[in-house]
Amino acid sequence: MFGGFFDWETSSQRLHTLEQEVADPSLWEDPARAQKITQERALLESALQDFNAYTQELEEARLLLDMAEQEGDAASLQEAETLLQDLAQRVERYHLESLLSGEADAKDCYLEIHAGAGGTEAQDWACMLVRLYTRWAEAHRYRTETLEESAGEEAGVKSTTLKIVGLRAYGWLKTESGVHRLVRISPFDANARRHTSFASVWVYPVIDDSIHISIEEKDLRIDTYRASGAGGQHVNKTESAIRITHLPTGVVVQCQTDRSQHRNRAMAMEVLRARLYALELRKREEAAEDQAAGKSDIGWGHQIRSYVLQPYQLVKDLRTGVEKGNAQSVLDGDIDLFLRASLSARIGKKDVSP
Repeated sequence: MFGGFFDWETSSQRLHTLEQEVADPSLWEDPARAQKITQERALLESALQDFNAYTQELEEARLLLDMAEQEGDAASLQEAETLLQDLAQRVERYHLESLLSGEADAKDCYLEIHAGAGGTEAQDWACMLVRLYTRWAEAHRYRTETLEESAGEEAGVKSTTLKIVGLRAYGWLKTESGVHRLVRISPFDANARRHTSFASVWVYPVIDDSIHISIEEKDLRIDTYRASGAGGQHVNKTESAIRITHLPTGVVVQCQTDRSQHRNRAMAMEVLRARLYALELRKREEAAEDQAAGKSDIGWGHQIRSYVLQPYQLVKDLRTGVEKGNAQSVLDGDIDLFLRASLSARIGKKDVSP
């Protein structure tokens, strides 16, 4: 089950070497190198712990299976098969994690959601996506922070920026960038007609001080405005919210999460650095689609996934062909099947079964 994608002996030797380096006081004289070493050590420790746990579970399931077959115990046989099926799914995820070796894959991420054209209908769909990704993060024990949220006129949101904190958050979510399409009977239509709505999702890695992104002040346009939504009288009466536009690329970032304009500006600059770094990553990876072109039209022809609630229920990823009939579970954050499929396709792996 584990053969071919994890070398336990080599990983153990590498972990031992890293632990020796961390124990050397001189390492901490170079903070950037120390951060890189400690991060690699944490990844290897996690991988080895999971490998050992899965190996033990496999042996226990095999033992149960052998005993059930010898004694003709149908209930125990069913239990062993269920355990093996569950283990196979978790090992599949583990396999993919072992291949998330890009320079930013292990990092936290920023996730932006923007409503497409269509007013309240699209803004409500954007809010549903915020809930979807928040639920997904909670299920995987990731922490979420809302950095910016522009409320819709009647319902939903026009845009939201989330920070998702957890090991490999960017690696898992990086293929979610694109346009998401919803088909449903509109709750805002008195005639109960079917509507199609669009919203875009864009994912960027959170970068640290070891990665230098040069941003010149002359290339920035900085606007201040009053924050909207919850936050108390101070937030809504003072111009503490910040919008920064990077003129050479057209990248726009916003932050209104804090009462302090200074702290909002600092956070917006962090997001801007991440956005520019993500653009550079895409260039280096020679991505097939141009991100800026994709963001220019949130509508037909640009979607990566369709969520159909009427006249039937089906969520289908248009890049991989993977689909799921239980649309409500997907909207509740159960998107691992789609994440595995898109990551498998990216690394050229053909078996994307759940």
